[in-house]
Amino acid sequence: MTTTAGTGGRSRNLVLAAMIFAVSMTFIDQTIVSIAVPDIQRELGLSNTGVQWAVNAYLLTLAAFFAYGGRLADTAGHRKVVVIGVLVFASASLLCGLTPKGGVAQAWIVIFRAVQGVGGAMMFPAALGIVVQTFALRERGRALALFFGIAGGLTAIGPILGGYLTEWTWRAIFWVNIPVAVVALVLISLSEPVTEHRPARMDYRGLALIAAGVTLSVFGFQQAEIWGWRNPGIGLTIAAGVLLLAAFVLVELRTGEPLMQVRIFRIRAFRTENAVLGIAMLTFIPVFFFISEYAQISLGKTASEAGEYLLCFFVGFVIASQIGGRMLDRDGAKRPVVLGCALSAVGFALWAARVTDLDFSDQVWTVVLAGAGMGMMLTPASTDAVNRASRLSYGEATGITQTVRNYAASLGLAVLGTISVTVFRSRLRQSLIDRGVPAPRAADQARHLAQANSTAQSGGSAIPSFVRGDFAEATRTVLSCMAGVMALAAVVAFLGLQPGLQPEPAEAEGERPEPTTR
Repeated sequence: MTTTAGTGGRSRNLVLAAMIFAVSMTFIDQTIVSIAVPDIQRELGLSNTGVQWAVNAYLLTLAAFFAYGGRLADTAGHRKVVVIGVLVFASASLLCGLTPKGGVAQAWIVIFRAVQGVGGAMMFPAALGIVVQTFALRERGRALALFFGIAGGLTAIGPILGGYLTEWTWRAIFWVNIPVAVVALVLISLSEPVTEHRPARMDYRGLALIAAGVTLSVFGFQQAEIWGWRNPGIGLTIAAGVLLLAAFVLVELRTGEPLMQVRIFRIRAFRTENAVLGIAMLTFIPVFFFISEYAQISLGKTASEAGEYLLCFFVGFVIASQIGGRMLDRDGAKRPVVLGCALSAVGFALWAARVTDLDFSDQVWTVVLAGAGMGMMLTPASTDAVNRASRLSYGEATGITQTVRNYAASLGLAVLGTISVTVFRSRLRQSLIDRGVPAPRAADQARHLAQANSTAQSGGSAIPSFVRGDFAEATRTVLSCMAGVMALAAVVAFLGLQPGLQPEPAEAEGERPEPTTR
């Protein structure tokens, strides 16, 4: 495949900058909204389920449409799809910020958060495909370390900026995407990235199956908190989603021009790295949601101070991402991926051990360590997965990895959310009993307190001390689960990945139609 890797460094760096600005919006929206959740819920009067969907709808549509976005980029042109994705994302952001109060508020914000996800699912695989085609194989680790690291750095600004914007109005956390989108479009126009695409028909049958399968399965896990695990609807919903995903795989294997080349999972390294990414993403996105709540409820921080708490995670992430990228170019993916997962597991475990002390200063270095491990792992695993699949289209391969990542993130948020609420209510019930409340009434009061404090004014002093402590206990359980998840990811990476550098891939001639360069 002919790429633009031979172009000058200045031109390539401009392309890289353009793509970083484009995808930074998707990174920012994975964290900035979690800062404003209490304010959004309180002002719009959202239910607990509604506010969870305001967060999860974005992740769900990202997961459901990433394969579509990657395939569309490879068939319609990467630059065109990036531009369309930026415009869709920015427009949806504007409308999220314009959510009216009243009965329509919940449906409005959930719908346009979902549209944001569609825009992000279009732009991200196309942008990453452009970067991969622009840089040669031995330079991609460093280039994508900058791609993910700088985007992560911009994301780190998101929680802090989101905190200050929320103190003015939570609506501004969506409007901040507009100037970022403008900069991205200007840089795309100036850099004029050149990539290849192969016109082909779109597999809408596959798209319908994967979108429905992802939505139903994650919906079942999320509703378990509301309906209860004994409700037969939970099992039926999850089972229906899994069956649709299984049907998707079978259909794709029999489709001439599939939405997703599922046979790519026969490549051991690609299969292993997607398994590692899927396991790790059970924690990576959910951690921002839970820790933002912990900082505001247990530590009594304001929204902006909660953003500074999350910044510590990204300090470690950005620095270690650069180290991981260089290790990938020098030694291959196994060492940074295994080491990164292990470091993150240790960081989460140590963080969990200190979180109930309610002392932020004592937790800082554990937060940095957890973020560093995640950064060291994420860039090499994502980059090497796409490199291994280079005989296929880069956008399509990126769409696959991003589908796995965001589906796992949605599941992680749903499952860990259920664990958090269950532990929180249980601790509250026991605390109330210890304070003389009869056991039958304690359960009802615990449920009421759990809901009331999820919408408490950030940084307020009205939250009782025992509630702060009980929420910290719930957070400790969640962080302990995250430590276990990352330890599992380290084991999978150690057993599944081979040491050493990847050889330069040979392109398989005649497998696909001649590419079109644009």
